[in-house]
Formats: sequence, structure tokens, C-alpha cells
Amino acid sequence: MHGKTAPGGAQNSKSDKTLATRHLEYRPDLDGLRAIAILPVLFFHADLAWFQGGFVGVDVFFVLSGFFMARIILADLERGDFSFWQFYLRRIRRILPALFTMIATTAAVAWFLLMPKEFVYFAESVKAAAIFTSNILFRRESGYFDIAAEMKPLLHTWSLSIEEQFYILFPISLFAAHRFARKHMAAILLAVLLVSLAASSWEVFRSPEKAFYLLQFRIWELLTGSLVALVPRPNYPAALSKYLSLLGIGGILLAVFLYSSDIPFPGLYAALPCFSTALVIHARCSDGLPAVILNNRASIAIGRISYSLYLWHWPLIVFVRFAVGHDLTIVNSLQVIAVSFGLAYLSWRFIEQPARYGVWASSRTVIFGLSSSAVLASVVFGITVKNLEGIPQRLPQDVYQLYAATYDKSPFFSEACFADSDGKGLSPDAIRAGKLCTMGTGDKEKIQFLVWGDSHAAAIAPAIDKAARQSGTSGLFVGRASCPPLPDAAFGPQAVLDRCKEYNNAVVDLIRRRKFPFVFLAGYWPKYVHRTELPGEGVYFDAKIKPDFSDWSAPVEASLRKTIQEFSDQRTRAILVMDVPETGLMAPEALAQAKMTGTTLEIAPPIGYTVRRQALARQILNTISKDTGSILVDPMTYLCDIQKCRVIIDGKVMYQDEDHLSRQGAEILSPIFDSAFKVILR
Repeated sequence: MHGKTAPGGAQNSKSDKTLATRHLEYRPDLDGLRAIAILPVLFFHADLAWFQGGFVGVDVFFVLSGFFMARIILADLERGDFSFWQFYLRRIRRILPALFTMIATTAAVAWFLLMPKEFVYFAESVKAAAIFTSNILFRRESGYFDIAAEMKPLLHTWSLSIEEQFYILFPISLFAAHRFARKHMAAILLAVLLVSLAASSWEVFRSPEKAFYLLQFRIWELLTGSLVALVPRPNYPAALSKYLSLLGIGGILLAVFLYSSDIPFPGLYAALPCFSTALVIHARCSDGLPAVILNNRASIAIGRISYSLYLWHWPLIVFVRFAVGHDLTIVNSLQVIAVSFGLAYLSWRFIEQPARYGVWASSRTVIFGLSSSAVLASVVFGITVKNLEGIPQRLPQDVYQLYAATYDKSPFFSEACFADSDGKGLSPDAIRAGKLCTMGTGDKEKIQFLVWGDSHAAAIAPAIDKAARQSGTSGLFVGRASCPPLPDAAFGPQAVLDRCKEYNNAVVDLIRRRKFPFVFLAGYWPKYVHRTELPGEGVYFDAKIKPDFSDWSAPVEASLRKTIQEFSDQRTRAILVMDVPETGLMAPEALAQAKMTGTTLEIAPPIGYTVRRQALARQILNTISKDTGSILVDPMTYLCDIQKCRVIIDGKVMYQDEDHLSRQGAEILSPIFDSAFKVILR
């Protein structure tokens, strides 16, 4: 992901011969700066607590890449021998051999380790990495129900894609600016930089995923480095050069140790590491303390292998987490770091160096032939695995039968019925117009109830739908991810509340206008009264780690009481649906892996853990039900007994993931709604 500071391989063209002369001004401090960039990224990904802001190392690399690219292109343009062909040839030598070696190795491991759904995601990422669209793919995959970042071995290639997209656009733009607006090049770059920075600062609050992953919101970071290459450096006194360099190093380290994943990033927060990096490059200090930090042998050695270190560390971390079944311990972290360095050295020594300086590196036929074959193979692999749905034939039949619950999703998650957390799907206007999915008999002229809630409501909706059909009644469903039926309640972060406000207001308007006889209120109640999910929920859940039992129930209770009272005033009766127990683990995957290894299929947390987790939410709903005369439905009585909660009933996997019922699991629960529909029929 980095620009190069050493000469290219032995080549015959005039451009490449002059390239070697130009790189006589090799700057060891920039290899040292690469070390300052890669180490925080490695330590952050390896779960070392002190490096919570280590992700800013990628931003340091962006600035460095912008600097190197501008310096190389401008030098060629000034001499009049710039060649797009030679530029991209050097990029291919620098980037592709190590990248495709890592991808091929990762794919071989993934074949044996990943379940079908995860393998499809992986195959898609292989294809995207090969054509440098990973950032676009992972931005699209950042929705509510996509697999966690910790399960994506090629997630780190998003930054490579941003840089390669920059490498495509920047030479063309710089060439045109040099040809037609040479005197205004700095002003043009600065203008684009400021527009991109402003857009990033705006978008990071509107759509953080876009701001993080997409080039238009990151290009200002690369252009920061380009401006450093373009603007002449004054002849600073040595003391001032040292001061500027130390100030830049300090700014980077400040971000590394003070930032965390809670800050809105990139946006303005990214300015500190980016401008600090630019300051170090610009200062060009070669003695004193900055030289001790940047020019020592260890820093230079780490900087030289930094590209391979970046490539190999993340897949290794992902697979180690899969193997140990939990987040990395300090011992695991140190092991991962050590092995990452070993792999990085081997990759640099036997792949990077031969690709750039070896005998075959001078053959364009070999370079383009191998590169084209690797890209084509990756694309074919991605398409094939997706079309074959993750090649489930890799799994024994009895294992796949358990895993298949992953795909057994409630139909009420469709875009016609439900809005995702990013707003995709059912719109507030459609809600106000009553354009909702029907339930039960589907008779729109005799709608007797509305089901309203979040994703847990959508998951349990097939149970209500089946019970409604059996009773001969009809109703409507409305839902949005992470938006409980709690109008104007403080149930989470302000950004979530703002996202849910218009949706909930639209539902309330519909209820007031249509005056439904009954309204089901369903949601992920434990999450809202404690404002947290289970710790490590997903692949790395551990029931030995106690969840946070902080009591945030007051606004939840107040909103429920107010909402139910408003219902009562218009003769609408509430039906409160308690939540299902959480499994903590991705149930289908955990069951499939247990089947493969011959371990127990009893994967639910201990009953005491579940009872404690559910207690506050159950107490509130019980009390409100008694005080308001609302009907109460409790799935837990069907799923759990005094000894345990069940994840499999009658051979059917009850859950689609950690806490959402599968479609067949929900339908098995339909009898718990029979008493409610008896009341509705009366």
C-alpha cells in the first residue's frame, strides 16, 4: 500500500534508467516513518490496549503514498519523459506479486475454515481486491446483518483499493494540470484537498461508512502528501528542521495513543495524523532526536517490510481468532505479532524483492501475463464461489443441515416490510400511506392488528403471522433495525435516536389515523434497558465474561407507558412481546462447528446467565402489563426450562444468528400467540 523509495528493477528504457538516478536522494527517514505507521496498525489489530488509535497508521501511509506518487510523476514530467505505461508497470511490480500471494494463501486456508456464508463473503472480497474495489464492497457490506469485520480476512485491502484508485486518477490529473495549468497546480490540489476534507467532515456524521471507505472522502489525505512534494521546501536551519520533525512525530503518536474507535473518523480528526505526517516529510530532518527515531536500523528495516507486514498480519489475526474461538489474549497477540514479522520478511525477501529487482522483473510479458492471470483467476474464483453459494459440498450433510439456518430468514426482513439501519427499505412515506406487509389472512379490508418493532420484531413476526392465519385474522407489519417502538425515548446514542425519530413518528401517525384495535410491541428489550448487547457477541462470545447490567430502563419504561396510554385513549390495546433469550454465539455456525468436531450441541449460555440478562426487561414489561391491562406474550417460557434454554427444538435450529430467530424457529413459537388471538377474535 506504500509508494516506493528505492529504485525499480533493472530495466532497459530511458525512463527507468533516469529513475535510478532520481532515487539517489533516498530518504531513510521515510522508511522510519513507515515503521511508525505500520506498528500502531499491527498492535491495534492485535488487540493491544494501549494502541486504540493505531488505525491512524493507515492515514500516515496515505500521506506517504501521495508524496511518493507526486514526486515520481513530477520528476518525470519536468524532464519531459513521463510515461503512463512505465508508471503503471512500476505499480504492478510493487503491489501485485505480494498481494496475490497473500490472497492465494488466504484462500487455501479459508477453504477449510470458513462456513458457506462466510466463504461467499470471502470470495467476493477476493474478486474486489483483485480489481481494487474492496473499499466499495466493504462499504456496501457494512449493513446491520452483514458478518462482523473480525470474520473478513481481506478487510484490510480496502486501503489498497483507495490507493490504486488514486493511482489511476492522479497521474492523469497531474499530467493534465502540468500541461495546461502548470502555474496553478498547487492551488488546484489545495482546492480539491479542502473540498474533500470538508466533505469527509460532513459525511462522517451522516454516513460514517461512506466517509471511511470511499475515495472521495479520503483523497485529501493523499493530496496532502502530494502538496508536500509539489511545494518547494525552504532551506530551514537545522534546529527548526528538528523541531518540525519532532512536532510531526508527536502529532502522530498523540493520535495513536489518544484516539479510539468512538471518535467520528476520518473527518477533522484525521487531520492531526495526516498533517503531522506531512510535517515530518517536509521537515526532512537527518540528525538529532528525529534521526534517532526514524533513521535507526530497526525502523528502516521495519519500514522496508511494512507493505508485506500490512498484507499478512490481518488474515493471520482473523484465522487465529477462528482457531482459538475468542478475542486474542496477550499471549495470542504477541504470537500473532511475531509470526506476522516472520511472514512479512519472507514475503519481502522472496516475493517483493524478486518481483522488483529479479531477472524476470524486466520482462513485460511475464509481468503482465502473470498479473492478468492472477486478476482473472481471482475474479473467476469470486464469481464461482458466489454462484455455488459458498460451496456447501465442502461440509458433511448433517453439518450443513445445521448451518442452513443461517439462510432461514424471516420474510418480514424484506425491503417492502422493513428498513435496515441505513434506511434502505421501507420509507416513512410508505408507512404513513399504510403501504405495509400484510400478516395472517391478508385481508386488507379487515385489518385487526399492527406489529411494530425492530429487527427482533421482524424475526418473531412469522410466529404472529402463522397464529393469525390459523385464527383467520389479518394485520400489518412495520419494522426498522435498531429502532424499538419507543417514540421520543432515549434508548441509545443520539445518532441512533435521530435515525429512528422520523420512522417512529410515521408509525405513530399511522396508528392514530387507522386506530388499529390491537398493536403488538416487540423489540430487543434487554439491549435497550442496559444499552448494550452481550460482550463479544458473535464468533468470540464467552459466557464467563459478565455483561454490563447498567440500568437505563427509566426512559424505556416511560415511553412504553405513555405510548400504551395514548393507545388506550383511542381504544387500541397493546400486546407486549417479551424478547427471546440471546445465544451469544452465531448459533448455526457454532452448531455446525460443534457437529464437525463432535462436541456438544448445547451452545446456549447457562440458564442463570440468561435469567440475569433478561431480568430487568422482563420486570418492566410484566409491571407495565399489569398496570395497563396490556396482553403479555413470553417466548422464554417455550424456549427455556429451569435447567437450560434450547437452541434446537424438534430438530430445527431456532436461531438465524446470535439473537434473531430463524423463520422456522419463529413458526415453532406460534402457539404462544394463540391466547392473544383469542382476545383479538372476541
